[in-house]
Amino acid sequence: MNTDDVRERLRTVEDPDLGADIVSLGLVNSVDVTDEAVSIDLALGAPYSPTETSMANEVREALGDIDREIDLSASVDRGVPEAEDPLPQVKNVIAVASGKGGVGKSTVAVNLAAGLSRLGARVGLFDADVYGPNVPRMLDADEQPRATEDEEIIPVEKHGMKLMSMDFLVGKDDPVIFRGPMVDNVLTQLWDDVLWGELDYMVVDLPPGTGDTQLTMLQQVPVSGAVIVTTPEEVALDDARKGLRMFGRHETPVLGIVENMSSFVCPDCGGTHDIFGSGGGREFADETEMPFLGEIPLDPEVREGGATGEPLVLDENSDVGESFRDIAARTANMQGIIHRKRQSDSQAAQPEQ
Repeated sequence: MNTDDVRERLRTVEDPDLGADIVSLGLVNSVDVTDEAVSIDLALGAPYSPTETSMANEVREALGDIDREIDLSASVDRGVPEAEDPLPQVKNVIAVASGKGGVGKSTVAVNLAAGLSRLGARVGLFDADVYGPNVPRMLDADEQPRATEDEEIIPVEKHGMKLMSMDFLVGKDDPVIFRGPMVDNVLTQLWDDVLWGELDYMVVDLPPGTGDTQLTMLQQVPVSGAVIVTTPEEVALDDARKGLRMFGRHETPVLGIVENMSSFVCPDCGGTHDIFGSGGGREFADETEMPFLGEIPLDPEVREGGATGEPLVLDENSDVGESFRDIAARTANMQGIIHRKRQSDSQAAQPEQ
């Protein structure tokens, strides 16, 4: 058994999204064969995503009859030199954005982060809404961050996630009154001086709109993907289009569209009411050729989850929680597709030896 034999076996493993085997696509970074083990490094960049987990399992099955230990690792080129990366230990930075307020963006961010953690990933949740931080309240996180002797901040942990928010650093009812340059300084401190540790995903809850916070984030942090949240109504969709264009100008991949408050099922009569319209998010995704990650109904359970500090995505008996779980899985899968396609395109562009 040599490296060529291993690569030949790996040709039986297909990428279900890119439509070819992982060897032809250039998704096998390296193969090392010894008498004791076969070590393979794969270009998989979305830890615990259902698709990439399945692909890794297929690799193990393809080599299952070999009397050696199978050692799999995963690495992708994020396109940023480590010396220039403010978050070198964070594999993926996913920004959750909306064009306007009141569409449930923070609810989606909290449940997305908790959903990724539920899959087994190491997750951080960064509340970047400097003027209106509310993630700590939604997670019932009232503990204050601690600091090291070097004045580095140790983030609060809740539901297996590491949390940081401006809300931790100001008085409970104190308004945040900053001009643009001060916002830049605060945000830079919150990701430079926080001991995030190694994370598979950092979910960033951006404020609504396309202002200073968004520009600072996109200019200084290697955002690996964005999720845009909207409601079905036209006003929200108009603003969501602006957010989409903002990410496009900064060459940030958009992982997909989430439609929140899509319908209301009356608990008394059982009827479905489209209070904010119907299907607008899916139509927006089709119109812009963006993936549609899913829809979340207008349900009292969502509000109750935000009030109690228990993300609904963690409730295995909730249908709405299932919607959030589907969105978390699709988001992770889309992040993986972005990485694998970039790797495959890069390999294809290299001249043959």
